[in-house]
Amino acid sequence: MTPRTSSTESAEIPLALYIHWPFCRAKCPYCDFNSHVAQEIDHARFAAAYQREMAHMAAHYGAGRTLVSVFLGGGTPSLMPPSLVAGILEDADRYFGFSGNVEITAEANPTSSEAAMFAGFRAAGVNRISLGVQSLRDAGLGFLGREHSAADARTAITAARRHFSRASIDLIYARRDQTLADWQAELYEALDLGLTHMSLYQLTIEQGTIFHTRSRRGERLIPHDDLAAEMYEATNDIMAGAGLPAYEISNHAASGEACRHNLVYWRAQDWIGIGPGAHGRLTVPGGRLGLATRRSPAAWLDSVEADGHAIDIVSEDDHDATIAECLMMGMRLSEGVPLASMDTRFGRRAVWLNEAAMARYIESDMLEIEGGNLRATPAGRLLLDGILADLSPAG
Repeated sequence: MTPRTSSTESAEIPLALYIHWPFCRAKCPYCDFNSHVAQEIDHARFAAAYQREMAHMAAHYGAGRTLVSVFLGGGTPSLMPPSLVAGILEDADRYFGFSGNVEITAEANPTSSEAAMFAGFRAAGVNRISLGVQSLRDAGLGFLGREHSAADARTAITAARRHFSRASIDLIYARRDQTLADWQAELYEALDLGLTHMSLYQLTIEQGTIFHTRSRRGERLIPHDDLAAEMYEATNDIMAGAGLPAYEISNHAASGEACRHNLVYWRAQDWIGIGPGAHGRLTVPGGRLGLATRRSPAAWLDSVEADGHAIDIVSEDDHDATIAECLMMGMRLSEGVPLASMDTRFGRRAVWLNEAAMARYIESDMLEIEGGNLRATPAGRLLLDGILADLSPAG
C-alpha cells in the first residue's frame, strides 16, 4: 500500500496522536472497541512495533508538525508497564515534537492494581488521566461487568487527583432498572468528588457486544426513550448548575478543562493513529484522508515488522464528505460550527449549507447563531441527527 503525504496546507491545523493499546483483563458486555484478552503479552515486541509504526507515520503524514495532544486509549492502557509508556512518549517527542502545552492523556481502570501505576505514568510524562469508573453503584458495576467496586473507584479518583493536575471520569447512565432519581443522586455524588471534567454517556446497545446478543434474545437493558431523554436533560441541568456545562453532547467540564484531544476530533482537525485498529484523519487537497491499521494485534505486529506500518484501509473523502464531517462533528459541540471559517474553507455558504433549513430551525428554537457560530440549542441536541440531514445542501 502506497502512503500519501498530507497537504502542506494542513501544517496550520492542530495535529494529535492516538496510541491504541488493545488488551483488557476481560471484555465488558457493552464494549464494541477493539479490545482483546491475552494471557501473555510480549511487551518488548510491542514497544519496537510502536516505535517503527510511529516513525513511518511521522515521516509520511506528520513531517514538520508538532503534537498538541497524545491520547493512550484502548483496551486498557493502565495495564501497560510505565516503561513502555515512557518509551512511546519519548518516541513521539523525537519523531514529532510536542507543543508547549501538550496534553498527554491515558485511560485507566480504577482497580487497585492499576491505580498503583499512576506514579509511574506521571513520571513517564502523562499529565491527564481518564478513569473508566462507569458507575458509583456496586449493582451498576456488576451489571456493566466491571472488575472494580464503587469503593475502589473512589480510592482511585483520590489517587489520580494526587498524581495528576487534570483528571476525568466516565460514567454510564440509562442503565437497566435505573430511575431518574437514582441517576440524579449518583451524579451529585460524583460532583462531590471535586473533578473538573466528566464524560457522561447513555448506555447504548452496540452490535457485536454481549449486550447486543442479550437484547436480541428479548432482554431489556436500557430504559424507554422518554426516560432516557429526561435523564439527558437532567444531566445537563445538574452539570451546568455545578459549573461543568456540556461542551459536547456527552462531555462536561469547568472552564479551560475540556479535553483538547477530543476537541481535535470534534473540530475535524488532524490526528494520526498508532497501534492495532487505530484510525487517523488528515487534511489533504480537496478533502480528507482516512487511515486505519489492522485490528488483530498479532496481524498488526506482523505487518509492522514486515512493512514498517500496518495500514490496512486508506479512504479519501471528497469535498462534500468533508463538509458533512465538519457539520456532524462540530454540531456536537456547544460552541457549534464557526460560519466564517467554514465559508473560508468551503466557499460560498450555499455550497455547504442549506440556509433555508437553517432559518427554519432557528425560528423553531432548535438552532441559534452565537458569536458567529451556528450551534444547536438544548432542544435541538435531542434531534440533532435529523437536523444535520436537513442542513446538507441536498437536504
